[in-house]
Amino acid sequence: MAVVRIPEQNRTLCQFEEVREYLASIGIDYERWNPSRPVAADAPAEEILAAYADEIGKLKARGGYVTADVIDVRPDTPGLEAMLAKFNREHWHDEDEVRFIIRGRGLFHIHPPEGPVCAIEVEAGDLIRVPRGTRHWFDLCAEREIRAIRLFQNPAGWTPHYTESGVDKHYEPVCLGPAYIPAPSTRRALL
Repeated sequence: MAVVRIPEQNRTLCQFEEVREYLASIGIDYERWNPSRPVAADAPAEEILAAYADEIGKLKARGGYVTADVIDVRPDTPGLEAMLAKFNREHWHDEDEVRFIIRGRGLFHIHPPEGPVCAIEVEAGDLIRVPRGTRHWFDLCAEREIRAIRLFQNPAGWTPHYTESGVDKHYEPVCLGPAYIPAPSTRRALL
């Protein structure tokens, strides 16, 4: 399940309802999904898309998405550094960014128009929708591996529009995992 950290407020959210409610308050949709039928995380993309066909269909109808694919990133993915560099600084898109995590972990930083930057660590089973125009950036966790279903309103994919604000330079891409719940006396800004 997703973990949300808000360094400026020294807060970590780990419970589903508090995560969902907080993210909703800053315009981010968050859900947990189970496949319509069991499927292995390393199954071919076609099997993954078939297993989640009902859920994907509902999202397409709800958000005007026209296509879905499966991205599979591993430490040995050719051009990985260039791919990460495209998305790990603050930017926004002309369309929603929708990802359902099948395997691995990643870290979205969200920079809402009002309020502090938050980090959302996602893992298998997490669905996140970052609405068009939302300032954000994305990093992989230390394993440098993620497999996800992505949905698009434009079949050509997301085009980042960089803000050049530099705010992303103030946050480290630190993933701690869902089991990490800091004690009040040891909490500190980890990002």
